[in-house]
Amino acid sequence: MNSEDRIIGMDREISRRDLLHGVGAIAATSMVPGSSLAEMLLAAELSEQGFVKYPPSLTGLRGSHKGSFEVAHALAREGKRDWGPVQEADADVYDLVVVGAGISGLAAAHYYRKAKPSARILILDNHDDFGGHAKRNEFAVGGQTLLGYGGSQSLEAPSGFSGIVRDFLRDLDVDIERLESAYDQEFFRQYGLAGGVFFNREQWGVDRLIRYDLGSLSSYLPLAASELSVSDAVKEMPMSDAARGELLRLLTVDKDHISHISADDKEDYLYTLSYRDFLSKHLEITEPEVFAALQDLTSDSSVGIEATTAGDALFYSSLPGFNATGIGKLDQDEPYIHHFPDGNASIARLLVRQMIPTAATGSTMEDIVGAKFDYGKLDLADGPVRLRLNSTVTHVQHEGKPKTAKQVQIDYIRGGHACRVRARRCVLACYNAMIPSICPELPKRQRKALASHVKSPILYTTVALRNWWAWKKLGIGAFVAPGNYHVNAMLDFPVSLGDYRYAADPDEPIAVHMERFPHRANEGLSEREQRRMGRYELLATQFETIERNIRNQLADSLAGGGFDPAKDIEAITVNRWAHGYAYGYNDLEDPYYESRDDERYPHVRGRKPFGRIAIANSDAGARAMLETAVEQAHRAIEELS
Repeated sequence: MNSEDRIIGMDREISRRDLLHGVGAIAATSMVPGSSLAEMLLAAELSEQGFVKYPPSLTGLRGSHKGSFEVAHALAREGKRDWGPVQEADADVYDLVVVGAGISGLAAAHYYRKAKPSARILILDNHDDFGGHAKRNEFAVGGQTLLGYGGSQSLEAPSGFSGIVRDFLRDLDVDIERLESAYDQEFFRQYGLAGGVFFNREQWGVDRLIRYDLGSLSSYLPLAASELSVSDAVKEMPMSDAARGELLRLLTVDKDHISHISADDKEDYLYTLSYRDFLSKHLEITEPEVFAALQDLTSDSSVGIEATTAGDALFYSSLPGFNATGIGKLDQDEPYIHHFPDGNASIARLLVRQMIPTAATGSTMEDIVGAKFDYGKLDLADGPVRLRLNSTVTHVQHEGKPKTAKQVQIDYIRGGHACRVRARRCVLACYNAMIPSICPELPKRQRKALASHVKSPILYTTVALRNWWAWKKLGIGAFVAPGNYHVNAMLDFPVSLGDYRYAADPDEPIAVHMERFPHRANEGLSEREQRRMGRYELLATQFETIERNIRNQLADSLAGGGFDPAKDIEAITVNRWAHGYAYGYNDLEDPYYESRDDERYPHVRGRKPFGRIAIANSDAGARAMLETAVEQAHRAIEELS
């Protein structure tokens, strides 16, 4: 370890502790090179079976953590089929087995139980925690509990939810108006916390944080306004004079540059070309530094500006150039404020508590935030609903011909052992891409459709800080970072709910949220190809490398506020999702059909029921949203009825 590593705190206990965490279970150590029983005991408090007692408190690599994906990779990548004799056959024949304990899988169990209250249900999941991408990150800092989210963030635009989703939220007693009041919309303005852009010395020659939002932050955060004018902000940007001139022109344009397109066709036209082509073709942007500054600000599209439509970049990501379209003012978006302190993990927790009430305390949407969950009670033999974690399903098949079979056989690996259960019905709520491997009896055309979707790789990082004085001194609440490892960083949403209180004083600990969407830009690759390359990168990157990037990025960007990563960082949880957001189709590459339920779409062909098997997940709706996961669960259960 060199001196620079020590300065940023790489020698602190957190680093070594985090490298051990996230493994999942002693039973999984046979799949984790270099792990020993002693290391595992150091990593976390374990149950008698060798599994982590309380997964939300684990730090280090989470999400696709070690122990959660090795069996699946052996199955899908290497074609492994022989897992040894079944050693722990379950005597019960369940009414329903659900594969996948994400929001869609839990919702499927909820709907089935609602229709058949006496049903026996088993939910299997390969991770050590439930919720799927709705992941809870929990820290103990200075005697306080600090919460973050490792995936599914918020209930976005709930006024537009379908009746199915509204009824679902009512089932869980989720009060949308209470979530609105829980979010302090004046927090950022009260403390003068504006948006910013950070240029790092590796790419731009100097570390410089500028208190100016390029547009993508204020579209979802109620930030304070910058005191800098557009021209003053651009003058501070470490670019050539020519690049600054082009960027200033882009940020201040107020003339219709696509006037040759009729008003009725403008929006459609903007979905036929990339944002980069829009800038170069219609605004005559040519300077590489301007493209580099905007390259990855499309954020969760998971590709760069050359592979994102101009429509998505302008209307969704709020990148500069909208005033050059001549479209006029867009309708006001619904505020992005419907958020639990742990994101949609609270929705997953509400579902589990409702189905397995002995596993958690409390009874309301407010007390779910601090509810104590006993993971040892998720899988009790006499429970009508059982949730079995650390269980990777390897094979699902009807016992007999699918049209006449009375049962489905489900094989899975848990703790290195091959296990089997049987069910009268089965819902596959796992990733679409895994279904062809675990259910090869599906028709070939359906398997091909399921395999065609490539989920986007994402890295959601939660950093627990001892205080947020550096942010306060700089007047920054969030910033984007062109060319950095994480494309952005922000103080977490200011939400207080139940007994949980947001850090309203700079002396208090706070969670910082950072995002990375790895892809290979400007190489002529399709979106699917870019996502695959990004996935390989994520899985090949060690936590130590990610930690070093986190510490350096926060140290360099917040240096002007006196930030010291060695002292100010209390804990780090990196939520790695090699298979993150559902594939939602790219208008530059994929055919477009008027109806989202058009049979020509692969996701529609892929979700067809097959005998006693139905499919539910956000992939089945081709949209990475909680409401999609719920609607697809509802559909799947109706198909099995």
